[in-house]
Amino acid sequence: MTPDLSTPSQHKLHEDLFAMLIGTMLVSLGIAFYAQVQLTTGSSAGLALLLQYITGIPFGWLFFAINLPFYALAWWRMGLPFTLKTIASVAMVSYFTSQIPAWIGIERIDPLFAALVGGGLMGLGILSLFRHKASVGGINILALFLQENFGIRAGYFQLGVDAVILVIAFFVLPFDRVLYSILGALVLNMIIALNHRPGRYVGFS
Repeated sequence: MTPDLSTPSQHKLHEDLFAMLIGTMLVSLGIAFYAQVQLTTGSSAGLALLLQYITGIPFGWLFFAINLPFYALAWWRMGLPFTLKTIASVAMVSYFTSQIPAWIGIERIDPLFAALVGGGLMGLGILSLFRHKASVGGINILALFLQENFGIRAGYFQLGVDAVILVIAFFVLPFDRVLYSILGALVLNMIIALNHRPGRYVGFS
């Protein structure tokens, strides 16, 4: 018997937890690719990467700290379950990115490959979190809030914010690295824009 895919079904707790684990691992691996060749992305992750390149402070600490102010908006507008899952997701990304260098050794990676595959990994990871009512904080929280309350596509809004961050990157990174970063940001945001929209996925948390 063919299941009725038009009827929304609620995710179970273990499904949410599994999506958060896989989603944060994908995001963390994409960030590791970017950090290896000094690329950046948008949102709080991109800002944390730029600050890491400038200051030498580990990405995980910067990423966790940058996201702290956004939790108030998440709690106020998105609810306690979303906020708790987002805090947990941010913490996992902060932890995984600090451990990946000990788990795998990346001696060489082509910047174009890092941009395309890293951007794709982050996009798929964020999409997984979005579909289970979680995020990796920062602009993701604001993007989800605007989509759910005003119908503004999360991917397109985030693409605009990412553009601002990437312009700032021209003052920090070599010119070619910024161009690769822009390409990766396009891949990331198109994955979200094409797949995270009303009617595309009927499950909910």
